[in-house]
Amino acid sequence: MISKNIYKETLCISLSPSKLTVKGAAIIALSWLSLQTTVQAQEAQVIKYAKPSWYFGVAGGVNANFYRGSTNQLNAAFTPPATFHDGDGAGLFIAPLLEYRPATSRWGVMLQAGYDSRKGTFDQVLTACDCPADLSTDLSYITVEPSVRFAPFKSNFYLYGGPRLAFNMDKSFTYQLGINPAFPDQAPSAAVTGDFSEIEETILSMQIGAGYDIPLSSDTNKTQFVLSPFVSFQPYFGQNPRATETWNITTIRAGVALKFGQGKNIQQATDMVNDREVDFSVNSPSNVRGENRMTEIFPLRNYVFFDEGSTEIPNRYVLLTKAQVKDFKEDQLETFAPTNLSDRSKRQMTVYYNVLNILGDRMQKNPSATITLVGSSNNGNTDGLTMAESVKTYLVNVFAINAARITTKGQNKPNIPSEQPGGTQELVLLREGDRRVSIESNSPDLLMEFQSGPNAPLKPVQIVPSQVAPVESYVTFNNKGAGEALSSWSLQIADEQGKVQSFGPYTEEEVKIPGNLILGSRPEGDYKVKMIGQTKSGKIVEKETPVHMVLWTPAKMDEGMRYSIIYEFNSSKAITMYEKYLTEVVTPKIPAGATVVIKGHTDIIGEEVYNQGLSLERANDVKRIIESSLAKTGRNDVKFEVSGYGENENNSPFNNKTPEERFYNRTVIIDIIPAAK
Repeated sequence: MISKNIYKETLCISLSPSKLTVKGAAIIALSWLSLQTTVQAQEAQVIKYAKPSWYFGVAGGVNANFYRGSTNQLNAAFTPPATFHDGDGAGLFIAPLLEYRPATSRWGVMLQAGYDSRKGTFDQVLTACDCPADLSTDLSYITVEPSVRFAPFKSNFYLYGGPRLAFNMDKSFTYQLGINPAFPDQAPSAAVTGDFSEIEETILSMQIGAGYDIPLSSDTNKTQFVLSPFVSFQPYFGQNPRATETWNITTIRAGVALKFGQGKNIQQATDMVNDREVDFSVNSPSNVRGENRMTEIFPLRNYVFFDEGSTEIPNRYVLLTKAQVKDFKEDQLETFAPTNLSDRSKRQMTVYYNVLNILGDRMQKNPSATITLVGSSNNGNTDGLTMAESVKTYLVNVFAINAARITTKGQNKPNIPSEQPGGTQELVLLREGDRRVSIESNSPDLLMEFQSGPNAPLKPVQIVPSQVAPVESYVTFNNKGAGEALSSWSLQIADEQGKVQSFGPYTEEEVKIPGNLILGSRPEGDYKVKMIGQTKSGKIVEKETPVHMVLWTPAKMDEGMRYSIIYEFNSSKAITMYEKYLTEVVTPKIPAGATVVIKGHTDIIGEEVYNQGLSLERANDVKRIIESSLAKTGRNDVKFEVSGYGENENNSPFNNKTPEERFYNRTVIIDIIPAAK
């Protein structure tokens, strides 16, 4: 700022002579005015205005009209001796316009309504007397054109499209029959004028177009003008002027629109915002590398459990539509994950809750395979049969399995029940496990290796772990209160070098963005995040916060394999049919010097101490079978680690909320870990 002492010094210099001349007075006045203006300019605050959301203006252009089709009988009183076909012409378009497009959004709407000329001249034709004939028209409309506007790059370039509703206002024509060249002295015929008959009073068609906004005013002007050259294409669909004959019109329009709107005072709007209206924060997870994952061979029990009081397949099972069947693949089951599973058991339970889809897919690929569905219900055989029929209906209707390949029946209890005679404890949980449909088959294409008979499990599924960044790894932007305070908001994220990325606009209060969209291939980085919002009254609000972001890194893939075997309720000995599987499938996969980690588990039914011992017995049972099989081939190079976790839910593979999870917790998990290289 310039000090007031400058004024005094200037006055002293000017008044020091004994006499003040006219020239001196003029110099003093000019100096005073110049300094005062300079000071005011320096002290004045430059006011800036946001881009308007509403624009008004006028659009004008030229319609290039192209006629196709046939026109002969012009009205009831006049039919020329020849039929006219193609033609073209140019007509005027002029219309006031209204436009709404929030500054922070790619989307907007436009409305134009005005005069729209489709005038033109048909190509000249020859009549039977070899006379040339010409036909022209001043066809015109009042047009109403609402459009949706979209700026794909959030720049001044935009696309638009929408319907065109046109009301006829001129349908006149001029017909001129020329002179026969063979008789040049013949008097010319008088022109015939009139109105076309059968003209459609209202036409509904469409248009698409593109334009570019050229600002004519700076952001220091409250009223801002924009010049927008545009071009649009209006195809012949719906543009048939007459209810008779086949005449149609295609139009290409080129023109320019002049628009103006009033912006909001940015500083004033910012000053008036109450900081408590929106509370902006960013949460970037630490994204620590997850636990190592290995390829799993997941056992597939041949049961579908039903809820008490219902004979419909529970919604926790994944049920596909016919259209989804062609995309279903066993090795990509995470695509078809249920939405109501806990994180701990989600990966494996995704497989089990797709059991009907796996079964339908296998039956499609093996057309000779047949199954029997046995519904078990303590409500009686009829209830069990209805449950079995529900499963059959799904397989037949969705996977198109021939109904003759599926037999159904009902019974009171399953062949291997959980509820034992005389039992009195935890009957509710036991009966939940007995209310099920068992899938029985003698087709080896459906069953586990070396298995047969009505209780044989289905063939296991190999799970290749997905390495896609989970939603939990995304950066979360919370804008609490934005739903009520803001019409929309956007993000500007700047890195250490000042490179800015823009995201949005958004209307919700919470937004999640994958870290790789911000970080790219960088493992981590420091950013400044600015939230720019526009209130519903047009005010601008900004919030800024620093954040450190870490890129999600896939878990390390171990080279080992994981197998599981499932026990029946209260059984400590391996199911007889698993022994051959452990001997001939699992043991040969154990490389020299490997470590075999065996973990036993139980469900929560029964006493905790008893379950602890039961899980250890199960683990040792598996160890004995594998160790014996290795010894028969002369091998003693394998280390074993055996643990029993009982019903400890901190270590159990699954929750215990559903019968499916409890059945799968009656398990021994076998991890084969190769020797370190």
